[in-house]
Amino acid sequence: MNAVEAKGLHKTFGSIVAVDDLDLTVPEGSLFSLLGVNGAGKTTTIRMLTCLTKPDCGDALIFGHSILTEASQVQALVNTSPQETAVAPYLTVRENLELIAGVYGSHTVRADAEEMLRRMELENVAEQRAKTLSGGWQRRLSIAMAMVSHPKLLFLDEPTLGLDVFARRDLWRLIASLKGDTTVLLTTHYLEEAEALSDCVGVLKDGRLIACGTVDALLAQTNTQHLEDAFISLCGGGVLQ
Repeated sequence: MNAVEAKGLHKTFGSIVAVDDLDLTVPEGSLFSLLGVNGAGKTTTIRMLTCLTKPDCGDALIFGHSILTEASQVQALVNTSPQETAVAPYLTVRENLELIAGVYGSHTVRADAEEMLRRMELENVAEQRAKTLSGGWQRRLSIAMAMVSHPKLLFLDEPTLGLDVFARRDLWRLIASLKGDTTVLLTTHYLEEAEALSDCVGVLKDGRLIACGTVDALLAQTNTQHLEDAFISLCGGGVLQ
């Protein structure tokens, strides 16, 4: 089964076309990177796929459930780790996880928190207040909080924004470990991140999906050696020499 099957998704805001007849397929268990410059339509696409914004026309199936007619079923299957790190600064790491597990109605709050502490390698900072953590550890906690509801589809919006190279690479490893059990849809402006992690990449420009395929396929299509050059070529900027 595919995690996402979108057909003809279209959304306008006044005279602005944010998403233009988008067709998109994301296989279950894969990591799919959705790339595009600011304003390309990434955020609007995610908001439609998570039932936060209703499309003007078109539909999408999330594990077979329509975003138009089965929003409650869809929302039970998905979660999002937003670009802005969403943690309670004065709670400990463990308390943050237990709080969110309770919000999602878990009957095994402590066990769910412990699972995420282990899975995201947070045991050593479990009793620290979130505000004392570095940016990289806070991002890791934010992803753990999104994962505590056991989503089948996880949206990661710029998960390593602002992190140093060591924290970024460490988070890459943990994100890669989610593949298989969880389908991940990633947005990022770090093209090396998409190149390292993605099973498939989609490129949005002016609300349209202008290219979609594996990294190797996009490199072959643009006759380039790096995803950044391929992205620039596809979006009309030529190829860097």
